[in-house]
This record gives sequence, structure tokens and C-alpha cells, in this order.
Amino acid sequence: MATTLTRDDLALALARVAGGDRAAFRQVYEATSAKLFGICLRILRDRQIAEDVVQDVYVTVWSRAAGFDAARASPITWLAAIARNRAIDRLRQARPLRDTAPVDVLAEVADGAPGPEAEMVGAGERRRLESCLDQLEDRAAAAIRTAFFDGVTYDALAARAGVPIGTMKSWIRRGLQRLKTCLEP
Repeated sequence: MATTLTRDDLALALARVAGGDRAAFRQVYEATSAKLFGICLRILRDRQIAEDVVQDVYVTVWSRAAGFDAARASPITWLAAIARNRAIDRLRQARPLRDTAPVDVLAEVADGAPGPEAEMVGAGERRRLESCLDQLEDRAAAAIRTAFFDGVTYDALAARAGVPIGTMKSWIRRGLQRLKTCLEP
């Protein structure tokens, strides 16, 4: 059963998780598991692997909740970053296996219907996010969209754009800072 927590409630629950509170951990899980699973599934495109990665994500949350700083990021941003990074790490590990998979496997790829992430993001939030992304420099907006919505690594983005990795990270970091300012209430 999905629980809805406000940003502040989620931050408080993470603080309690840092103290070993299992009930707070359950709250965090119930409020965020669908979204984090959606992120992992979008990147990995394999339900079973995405489920495994989500489990790893919550093990990390349990052990590193004390590292969450509400002054630096919203709780869901922090959790989504962990999920995204774990999914990309798993994708990198599995890449040699993907290259050798038979073509018949393509029949099992998910259909074009909206995935869990798309269903979780409300239409209003999506419009607000798109509006804020449209206010960014084109290169920063494109890099953020590709990195966070398509799961492309910073290395791959830098190679595509023909710029050093540090430059790409700077574009994304500055873009995310502007995006955060735009999205804050």
C-alpha cells in the first residue's frame, strides 16, 4: 500500500531511519518504492533486475540514511539519485551480457505504454518540471533530460557532446542548481 508523505515528513522519517527506526524505514519504503522502482525499470528495462536493484537501494538507504542532508537536497531527490546510480552501475555490469543476447529477447521488451515512473508523475508536476527545464540553457537542459530520463552516463554524454567529462558535469550541476531554484515552492 503506497503511503504519501510530505517532503518534511519524508526528511524526518529518513532522520529516524538513521537512528535505526524500522517503522520509519517502512514509511520511507512505502512512500517511495514505486517511484524508485520506476526509475530503475526505466534505466534497466528488465523487471527482475530492477527489483534486485531496488532492494540494493533500500539496503543503502538503511545503512547511509545518516548521510542525508535536507539542506542539500530533497529526500526524494536523494533517494532517486541512489536508485539512478545503482541502476547505472548494474547496467554497466550487465552490458557485456546484453551485447550477446539473442534477438528473440526483443519480443520480451516492455510495450510502449507508460511505465510506473510516468504514472507516478502527475500531469501538473510534469508540466512544472518541463517549464523549468525549458528555462535552462539548451545544452544543460538536454544533458539533464538525457542523463536523468534516459539513464545515459556522464561519460557517454560528454563523448556525444565532444566535451571533457568535467565540462559535462559542470553543465549538469549548474543546470540542476537552477532547476532546484525554479522548482522550490
